[in-house]
Amino acid sequence: MSDREGGSGTALVRHARAEDLGRVAELVAEHAAYEKAAPPAPGLATRLEGLLFGVEAPGPVPAPDRTRARLRCLVAELPDGSLAGYATCAPELSTWDGAEYLHMDCLYLTATARGHGLGPLLIAAVREEARVLGLTEIQWQTPVWNEGAIRFYDRLGATSKEKRRYSLPSQPA
Repeated sequence: MSDREGGSGTALVRHARAEDLGRVAELVAEHAAYEKAAPPAPGLATRLEGLLFGVEAPGPVPAPDRTRARLRCLVAELPDGSLAGYATCAPELSTWDGAEYLHMDCLYLTATARGHGLGPLLIAAVREEARVLGLTEIQWQTPVWNEGAIRFYDRLGATSKEKRRYSLPSQPA
């Protein structure tokens, strides 16, 4: 997908593969801690497997079926093969626009991977996902206290809207 020359080789951004799920789940847990949120519930890798690869039941994972996948995950792979971050996205609907857009749910890089050009690579890959899906816009959120992310998104030319995100269980307490 995308790559960047590093000191000892080329870092790249690619679609997550089944063998990445354990590390992606670890990165998600790091991301939750970074955002001062509760950790993911146990079994995240298994739940992601179904969302990313269209797999309904446990067992061997077939080649990704992006037509059945509800979620896309892009990973930032360092020259040594380790994963230093990820971005996830999925098509969503805007009632006001009467159109679909690509919702970037998460973008996270480990502390040591920030500032080395991987963020722009992840964003470029998310933009390419939108183009492949025929979508003309990407939307996302970031916490108001995350000044580094806000500066990064502003440098990209993104615009922000003031809103609060709410969450409500489907079953009353």
